[in-house]
Amino acid sequence: MAFEHISVLKNEVLENLTFNTSAPARLIDGTLGGGGHSFALLEKYPHLELLGIDRDENALDAASERLKVFGSRFTAVKGCYSELAALAAEHGWNEVDGVLLDIGVSSPQIDTAERGFSWRENGPLDMRMDQTSPLTAARLLNRTSEEELGKIFRNYGELKFWRKLAAAVVARREEAPFAETSDLVKLCDDVLGKARKGELPRPTLVFQALRIAVNDELGELERGLNAAHDILKTGGRLAVISFHSLEDRIVKNFMRDAAKDCVCPPGLPVCCCNHRATLKLVTRHALTAAKSELEQNRRSAPAKLRVAEKC
Repeated sequence: MAFEHISVLKNEVLENLTFNTSAPARLIDGTLGGGGHSFALLEKYPHLELLGIDRDENALDAASERLKVFGSRFTAVKGCYSELAALAAEHGWNEVDGVLLDIGVSSPQIDTAERGFSWRENGPLDMRMDQTSPLTAARLLNRTSEEELGKIFRNYGELKFWRKLAAAVVARREEAPFAETSDLVKLCDDVLGKARKGELPRPTLVFQALRIAVNDELGELERGLNAAHDILKTGGRLAVISFHSLEDRIVKNFMRDAAKDCVCPPGLPVCCCNHRATLKLVTRHALTAAKSELEQNRRSAPAKLRVAEKC
C-alpha cells in the first residue's frame, strides 16, 4: 500500500508556524509522516531548510520521494523525535527556528491491516511504529503481568472496567496466546459488551492503550517537548498537533507552565521557585479543524494544534 496521508490542520500550521520569507531558517519536523506539512512549509518559505524525523521506514521513504524536489533543503533522518536535539546536532544544527510535532498514527498505518493498529481489520497484533522494535502488542499482551496490564488499560485507555479486562486477558492467554487483532476484539466484545449508541466502540480505547504502551508515546511526547524547547532559538516556535486528551493535556500543561513566571504551589506567600517564563503562548486555546476540512477528512475531527514561541 502506498503511504498516502492527508495532513491535518495544514492551514492552521502555515498561519502560526511562520518564518521570514527572505532569510534562512531551520525547521525540524519531528514526526515527518507522509511529508504533507513539510511540503507546504518548504514551498511557502524558499529559504527554509528542514530536517524530517520519523521512526517508520515506510513514512521516511514516502516523504523522501515526495520532498526530493526541494533538493538539499530537505534531509530525512530515521529516529525518535524525543532525540531530535541529538539528531540535529549530528547534522550541525545546534539551534532551530521551529519545531513541528504531529503526534499520533498516520492513515497508512491505520489502514494497513498488517500493521495491527486498527481493530476493524484482522491482522497481526503488532502496533509498532518502528518495526525494528522487539515489543509488539502481542508480546505485551502475552507476557505482561495482570497488574501492569490493568495500569495500561486504566491510564492509557481510561477504561472503566480495566481490572476486569486485565484479568480476562491473563485467563485467555493461558488457553492460547494472543496473535491477531481479531483475538483481542473478540475478548473485548465478550468482556466489555457492545457500546451504547453515541459511544466509541469498545475495542477503540483498548487498542489505543496498547498502542501507546508499545510505542511509549506519552514518554516520547514528554521527552520530545523538552528537547524541542531546548533547541529552539529565541523567537523560534513550537507547534504540536495532538489527537486525544492524554496527549493534549501533556502539551497544554507543558506550554502553560513554561509560559509562567512562577510555578510555586498555590498558597505560598512568597515565590521561591525562581522560575521565569521561557515560552510565550501563540495560541491561547487549541485550534481545531474548520468545517471545510472536516467535510474532506473526518479523521481531522479530534486534532488539536497548540503553538508557543521561545522567549
